[in-house]
Amino acid sequence: MGIAADIVIIVLAALVGGLLAHRLRQPLVLGYILAGVLIGPLAGGITASSAHNIEKLAEIGVALLLFALGLEFSLKELRPVKFIALVGGPFQILLTIGYGYLVGRYLGWGDVAALWLGGVASLSSTMVILKTLMSQGMMGTLSSRVMIGLLIVQDLAVVPLMILLPQVSDPAAGLPVLGVALLKSVGFLAVMLILGVRLLPWLLAHIARWNSRELFVLTITAIGLGIGYATYQLGLSFALGAFVAGMVLSESEYGHQALSDIIPLRDLFSLLFFTSVGMLLDPRFLFDHWFGVLQLVVLIGLGKGLILAGSTRCFGYGNIVPLAVGLGMFQIGEFSFVLVQVGFAGGFLSREQHASVLAATIISMLLTPLVSGLTAPFYRLRQRYLPQESPAMFNLPQAGLTEHIVIAGGGRVGQHVARLLSQLEVPFVIVEINHNCLEECKQRGFPTIFGDASQEQVLAAANPGSAQQLLVTLPNITSATAIVRYVHSNYPALDIVVRAEGDEQMKALYADGVHMVILPELEAGLEIARQALLHLKLPVPVIQRYADALRRDHYHPTHGMSPESQELYLLKNARELLDLYWERLGDENLMVGKSLRELDTRRTTGASIVGVLRAGEFVPNPAAGFVFATGDLVAILGHVDCRADDLT
Repeated sequence: MGIAADIVIIVLAALVGGLLAHRLRQPLVLGYILAGVLIGPLAGGITASSAHNIEKLAEIGVALLLFALGLEFSLKELRPVKFIALVGGPFQILLTIGYGYLVGRYLGWGDVAALWLGGVASLSSTMVILKTLMSQGMMGTLSSRVMIGLLIVQDLAVVPLMILLPQVSDPAAGLPVLGVALLKSVGFLAVMLILGVRLLPWLLAHIARWNSRELFVLTITAIGLGIGYATYQLGLSFALGAFVAGMVLSESEYGHQALSDIIPLRDLFSLLFFTSVGMLLDPRFLFDHWFGVLQLVVLIGLGKGLILAGSTRCFGYGNIVPLAVGLGMFQIGEFSFVLVQVGFAGGFLSREQHASVLAATIISMLLTPLVSGLTAPFYRLRQRYLPQESPAMFNLPQAGLTEHIVIAGGGRVGQHVARLLSQLEVPFVIVEINHNCLEECKQRGFPTIFGDASQEQVLAAANPGSAQQLLVTLPNITSATAIVRYVHSNYPALDIVVRAEGDEQMKALYADGVHMVILPELEAGLEIARQALLHLKLPVPVIQRYADALRRDHYHPTHGMSPESQELYLLKNARELLDLYWERLGDENLMVGKSLRELDTRRTTGASIVGVLRAGEFVPNPAAGFVFATGDLVAILGHVDCRADDLT
């Protein structure tokens, strides 16, 4: 079967590796790479025979990932990091090339080979970093924006590196070639920005009118891969063209649908890429030269991480951002495979150096999710033993925060709460680390603190000691639990309300000292069911009784509640047990022509008439002598179990 059999083997092996990684709560990328190591032609056993062809297919995975990144990309979102991306990116690349050269010389490599090592080490892995950020839920944070900005510049630098590095023996000869490549890049970008912005959205609009999902998906794929192939024919990067195509489409009204349609295809080809990366690793070479490879990984990773963290700090980013960038981008990237292959084919790298760089690259990729996951623990250690920076604050009242409500999480739920509190003029402050949400809160004028609410210093800036209540709207249960435990330990009197997913999380949060736990899925389900039952003309009191019973069964509201929270719950329950409805009086209605005193509705039915709408005028709380007439719209209030129907 040839390559078809290889693809079957890869998919099955990746499934096993992915299941194992998921079981161990690790990113699926790790499972894919390890699966590739096991089925690679250098490992023995069941192997994929056409590794080179698989690598070619994997290039589609790189292009589709960058195409999807372009669809999510917005120049507006990169504005906060444009300076570090455009200036700090080249600065970091040059520093890393110099450092990599020194590492190569330290390891005994020649000048040319050491320079190639520096060029290879200057690039980080877009694929691995994006997958890691997605799995950690860090997309949208300021740290992720800085990383994406730097990654874009690194990807753009692949072209000049591929041209210049082979010319290291005669730099002057490479300058004309580099100039031509730069002119091609500028020309391509100009064409895409001038024609692509108009042509591609028009094409998608035309295809969308045909109402064919298959044609729409095919068009999206053809645009991404076709433009990438066009740039490849121009001597530029295949992945760069796909990224620019996605960026152009992101500005159209079809960008979101295009992204949702391309994601499954992107994930499938990404699987091939990561598995093919693992297939390049020779376990026997790694076993024989483990110390040299380990030296390479440690020296490059440590030095590159410090360069990235230091560069980020020099450009004015503080708190957790430099640490996150250094620990997230320390690895050697996937484009290094291309550079190393060029260097090996041109005789600039020996076979042993080529194999060492490949092994170090794969190992650094494997370590990325684990090392990146150390960001929060290291940040806590730094806060404990080093001078702490004050978190950034926006729109806070000059008088300070007192008798306020702290909202941990400025996403959609947190912003809904903030909007209501603003209307009621209740003081509050939002604590948010996601930069997208932070910008939205700032634009709405909400008092906001930038930072992770689970960090002691950030939460202290919200002055929880003087707060009335803490509302944790974060969907991440790990962060929510950390906040709850810290607050309950240091501010035991502070009332805490938390959102949770499922009964197990709810019980655990109650055990940690939470006063009230909200289940969003339950509330959404109850409201959807209520609307459905209202459409079916079921009586409102019956619907409300069932909803209240379900809430009582799930929430166990008396468990762990403070007296104030119990009072709020009882008031809410009492309000829901009162039924207010309107009744139009016809000619034959028994109430017509009689006064409120004659009807004596309060004693006979238990219901009260609280208002009457007559001829466009509203009469609130009509007097005892008020006489009802035909056409009156009467507001009747009573307990859901009262016999209010007796009125009419």
